[in-house]
Amino acid sequence: MMNYSAWSACADDIPLEVPLLESIDNLDELLIAAKTVKECHRLLEKAGINIVSELLKGQGTFYQLNHYPEGDVYDDETHSQYYYHNHRGIDGEHGHFHTFLRSPSIPDSIKPMQGFKRSQPWPLDREALAHFVCISMDDEGFPMGFFTVNRWVSAQTWYSAKDTIALLEHFYIDHAYPNLVVNQWLSAMFVLFRPYIVALLEHRDKVVSFMQETNLDLDVLEDRSLDVMGSFHITVDEWVTQLHQLSEKI
Repeated sequence: MMNYSAWSACADDIPLEVPLLESIDNLDELLIAAKTVKECHRLLEKAGINIVSELLKGQGTFYQLNHYPEGDVYDDETHSQYYYHNHRGIDGEHGHFHTFLRSPSIPDSIKPMQGFKRSQPWPLDREALAHFVCISMDDEGFPMGFFTVNRWVSAQTWYSAKDTIALLEHFYIDHAYPNLVVNQWLSAMFVLFRPYIVALLEHRDKVVSFMQETNLDLDVLEDRSLDVMGSFHITVDEWVTQLHQLSEKI
């Protein structure tokens, strides 16, 4: 399996498990997404640009914590949203994406999780939004990892991992701002690395549950000492090679 790193800010004994190749039941979808991701890389490289350079084009000075492009990227039909920024100071990371789905595409049957202290307000009803994962980008504009964050980091509505996973299929940016290839790439990454995203979301809930059980008086979702829940280092070429090897065995 590919190299990865995982950590929990609160519990070393909560492992983040790498998805098993043998458990993938939608291999064809992943391979189609792999072609899209690779083609997007090819098209950008041919023009001497990359995912990040296109996001920052015309945006002026790149300031920490500012959202890029300004005003975020939002699809009025799918209600998917993302932005890019930097603030972590992680070696090799230029910045990262935050990815969301807003309330119009969240079914009424999916409700915010209960049982948490709410020392800070959550966006609810028409303002509700589900946060999926962050995608780390290196200095060359290529993806280097995925990670999940606590509620306070992205001011999200807190949905269970099960419900958030059910919403993954709705994330898709279907327009050309700020760049059509970038949006197609990001949408395809959500399919190509779906097993890793699922694993991260399930692990996220385990971390929160552990913290809540061992700190009964703590508002876990607002705990500033708990920001990143877990992380995978990823390499597109490595993962796609493994998927093709699996396909040949079937």
